[in-house]
Amino acid sequence: MILVDSSVWVEVFRRRRPLDLESILDFDDVTTCLPIVQEVLQGFRDEAAYRRAREAMLSLPVVESPLGESVFVHAVELFRAARRGGITVRSSVDCLIAACAIRHDLEVLHRDRDFGALARISALRQRTP
Repeated sequence: MILVDSSVWVEVFRRRRPLDLESILDFDDVTTCLPIVQEVLQGFRDEAAYRRAREAMLSLPVVESPLGESVFVHAVELFRAARRGGITVRSSVDCLIAACAIRHDLEVLHRDRDFGALARISALRQRTP
């Protein structure tokens, strides 16, 4: 299973030359988590596009729902481990997404440098399209 990050979904949902996700992976392997859903959906300005994207995102399998305290603690531990290793993680939400992925042994498909950094200090499996 693959956790597709919001940095990839932005390219999938863009109007001009959208990324063809199915050319990269089997769509049956795609999963999400609620922080990704939030990041993707809050970026829409057009109401009709928002409704279509919301329906699509919420139809995906969701891990860590509801989000429990332990996943937040894991995210904090990732952030702190990166900082101790001299790595600056720009988004604490990326730590939360990484924690969800690690806890469910999911690979993260992304276009965000934070995941590469987090993979250097953790068991995170990640790749870019």
